[in-house]
Amino acid sequence: MVSTSFKKTLTMKKITFLILLVSFTIQAQIPTGYYDHATSTGFTLKTELKRIINNVNDPEITVNEYIHNPQSYGALWTLYPNSDDRADGKVWDMYSNCDFTFVTDQDNGTGGGSECDKYNREHSFPRSWFGSNTSLPIYTDPFHVIPTDKKVNADRGNLAYGEVDVVSYTSANGSLKGTSSIPGPTGTVFEPVDMYKGDIARGYLYLAVRYEDEIAAWETNDSDGDSMLDGSNNIVFEQWALDMLYSWHINDPVSQKEIDRNESIYLHQNNRNPFIDHPEWVASIWSSVLAVDDYTANDFSMYPNPAHSNLVYINKGNNTIKQLELYTITGKLILTKKINTQNSVITLDKLNTVSTGMYLLKIHTDKNSVVKKLVLN
Repeated sequence: MVSTSFKKTLTMKKITFLILLVSFTIQAQIPTGYYDHATSTGFTLKTELKRIINNVNDPEITVNEYIHNPQSYGALWTLYPNSDDRADGKVWDMYSNCDFTFVTDQDNGTGGGSECDKYNREHSFPRSWFGSNTSLPIYTDPFHVIPTDKKVNADRGNLAYGEVDVVSYTSANGSLKGTSSIPGPTGTVFEPVDMYKGDIARGYLYLAVRYEDEIAAWETNDSDGDSMLDGSNNIVFEQWALDMLYSWHINDPVSQKEIDRNESIYLHQNNRNPFIDHPEWVASIWSSVLAVDDYTANDFSMYPNPAHSNLVYINKGNNTIKQLELYTITGKLILTKKINTQNSVITLDKLNTVSTGMYLLKIHTDKNSVVKKLVLN
């Protein structure tokens, strides 16, 4: 039985519509013709995407310049200053909040016993899960090998991602390690902060596509990996893990950070993450096996939208709203409001301090979270 914490916040049609709104607003530089052969739905679409982002001697794909060209493990150090640089030029570490300097602070085999000492290369899909074979393309694939604080990386170890109930460790940016709040994982799990959960999820979904022909055989390599993987090459993940990754994907939409990283990796190894370019394809592939209820975006209404005044009103229907968060379309949090009322209509104020444009309003309830588009004129 699937935990109610994983019953999705949107129906498939509403999800697709929402993600299309976001993906149309933040445009990626997808090469002409790159996804021409992605024409189906379900697991057929998944295999079509595998052929596109792998494209090794596949007679159905003729655009040979898009073949995945794996680079060396050492080349990741050269990639990261282009793919994972913050606006201030420091390392964009999703596990901590350190101000690492590229090259100077990279792991040289020593140090890293405390946070913010060294950064290294984190296999977010741990090496033990795929057998630690350094000759496999996944070993150097930057869509899941990310720069992170060396100590937090070590504390995470080979643990499955999850959502933590009882915390045993907290990193400087709020990433957690502890017991799982979700039935399914084996033992301790590691939970990244909310603002990067979608990044992690889309990286894992990319792996499910790119390594479709290999990933089924990796299920029993590691007990933590076994708790997430189901031993198939189509669904790939256990129900709890798939539902969680999907929830993370929906509640943390694609950001400009991910789009820029996707472009840098494409220049580095000639393939792309299709779920950054087309977030709606996650639902297109896995919708038939997701746990979905009738808790939809239509449970809420906002007015006026577009807004011309200092206030936006949210009719909450039968839901209990806990908090409202307003994000820019690139994922920057700019307003937060905690809710301490049972009124049927909630207000989001202080909008006179916000520039005109398109925003994402995340509505946190006692059930889950919903993201809605808000336009300020």
